[in-house]
Amino acid sequence: QVQLVESGGGLVQAGGSLRLSCAASGNIARLNTMGWYRQAPGKQRELVATISGGGSTNYAYSVKGRFAISRDDAKNTLYLQMNSLKPEDTAVYYCKADSIMLTDGRDASDFWGRGTQVTVSS
Repeated sequence: QVQLVESGGGLVQAGGSLRLSCAASGNIARLNTMGWYRQAPGKQRELVATISGGGSTNYAYSVKGRFAISRDDAKNTLYLQMNSLKPEDTAVYYCKADSIMLTDGRDASDFWGRGTQVTVSS
């Protein structure tokens, strides 16, 4: 139905940058609110950033000023630019589509990607 595939993770030194991408595919008419979440070992999954269909953004306090979420609706792709990375940013990063309009006119929600690993070394 709908698939989300993250890419762009990897190993980076503290202070470095990475750009994550999330490509959405399937019977999508319109992506509405989307977001990035992360889960570190032994911790609960947490919100990193969200972006509405209109482009309004929201960030976790811990990443505000360092990360930037953006979207390209023509490509059905979500991005997360991560700068000034810290070891505590190490986690699996997941893309989520909170709300989607499908091509048959129905609304659907809560689609997750499988995640991409981000490791920040000190």
